[in-house]
Amino acid sequence: MPEARAKVDELIELRADLAELGYDLKTSGISPRGGLADAKGLEARMSEIVSWFADQGIELKGIAPVLIDFPAVRHGVSVRLCWIEGEAELAWYHRSELGFAGRRRL
Repeated sequence: MPEARAKVDELIELRADLAELGYDLKTSGISPRGGLADAKGLEARMSEIVSWFADQGIELKGIAPVLIDFPAVRHGVSVRLCWIEGEAELAWYHRSELGFAGRRRL
């Protein structure tokens, strides 16, 4: 989880930078965050992070807010250990077929 949290923190920062840069470029054509090339660089780095999650077998369900699932088995049942941006620890799970609506405390 520590490495995943570091990636999440970077993803959150990139997400905010890209949102601000995109807004500035659309509304005024300039941004203190850079230009179109910088936006493309931010998008490329975000794509690398998204790929990292997949490579680790971690399911990235959303980026705003960041929602990740870790496949697991609990009491012989396929589950996803579930973490959403803002939570202090990995403390929730849901049956694999139920998704977020089926979340329960570990």
